Amino acid sequence: MANETPSDAYRFDTQKVRAGYEPKDHNYAVSPPIYQTTSYDFRDVENAKNLFSFNEQGFLYTRVGNPTVAVLEERVKTLDGASAALALASGMAAISYTLLNLAEGGGRILTSPYLYGGSTDSFKKIYPKFGVQFDYAQHIERPESLAAQIKPDTKAIFVESISNPNTVLLDIDAIAKVAHQHGIPLVVDNTVATPYLFNPIAHGADIVIYSATKGLNGHGNLIAGLVLESGRFDWNNPRFPQFAEAYYTLRDENGRHRTFVEVFPEAVFTTRIRFNYLNYFGAALSPFDAYLTILGLETLSERLAKQSGTALALAKYLEAHASVEWVRYPALKGSAHHALYQRDFKNGAGGILSFGFKGTDKQREAFLNAIQLFHYHVNIGDARSLIVNSPQTTHGELEAEEKALANIPENLIRISAGLEDIDDLIADLSQAFAKANA
Repeated sequence: MANETPSDAYRFDTQKVRAGYEPKDHNYAVSPPIYQTTSYDFRDVENAKNLFSFNEQGFLYTRVGNPTVAVLEERVKTLDGASAALALASGMAAISYTLLNLAEGGGRILTSPYLYGGSTDSFKKIYPKFGVQFDYAQHIERPESLAAQIKPDTKAIFVESISNPNTVLLDIDAIAKVAHQHGIPLVVDNTVATPYLFNPIAHGADIVIYSATKGLNGHGNLIAGLVLESGRFDWNNPRFPQFAEAYYTLRDENGRHRTFVEVFPEAVFTTRIRFNYLNYFGAALSPFDAYLTILGLETLSERLAKQSGTALALAKYLEAHASVEWVRYPALKGSAHHALYQRDFKNGAGGILSFGFKGTDKQREAFLNAIQLFHYHVNIGDARSLIVNSPQTTHGELEAEEKALANIPENLIRISAGLEDIDDLIADLSQAFAKANA
């Protein structure tokens, strides 16, 4: 049956199942096929010429493009309202390729102190060796203070929409406004929120990053990342001379060298990553992992809705428990971020929450050892509920002053709510508290 409705007219829950895939283009397979191939035959010499001069779209080599991976890219692009998307082998690849693409040749990134531990650790260990420095914003909760912290060589502002592990919410609209007033893009790591809970591009972000390992896939069975762009930022900008470089590999049929801005006006940023960083550094997402991510996306709304409800119920239970010092979750009425949650997160605050264990180190360890239903490991966004002592694990790379800046005390325990019954999860926490206090 012919489909008479334009695909862009569909709503979110239809797009997460259908966007980016047309069965008639794939032998009418209902589920996107796994194109497990290294490369692709050219139809003829003319086809090869057109592909290499970008006069025709198609696939050359799976490291830089694959039909299964392309379905994933198009689907997430649609869900986020982006102009282009690029899938990669991990969330860390998405972060590193993005930051290197921005600050190539040297520069600074103004960032939030509320970040995933691996991001913070890489910012001090890896990037300075490539001429990229990081400034941690003072009072990032007050975006008006950011203008004074942007320097002549600042290339971007980098934040998380829901921070890990403290679930800090920031005023993305206001931060984007400051960034754009100074001619720099806003980069938002939207891993925890996913496009179901928050759409950074709709709030002014220029680049969005995902670890698709987490909520987008939601089943703890793959490693993947994504970079998306809004298509609104002007990369033909003196602050970013790398985007104005003319390349022989972008030559037209007459041999004239061209720039990424000229050849890919709607996908300047992600295409430059694709043909420079992905092509030569090689963090390519496998077709099978792309297929698994596509399957996970099909239940995104249902998973995140239940996980948000479960996380709120757990937060309320913990808030009332005598062995809990504090609870951090934006949907709690007492949260410092509750007003932003009400304004920007209509579908929930996600499955991540943290709390402070009231007791000795030995009791805290006994509590974690007594857990039976929650899985004790470092992932988040899984269909299974997870628990971990972040200061000693996921953020164990941070030095004492870095933990203090990020407001991560040693007694913090992080929960990633899954899809189990809430009464069973509460019962598990209760018995673990009882054993820790015995």
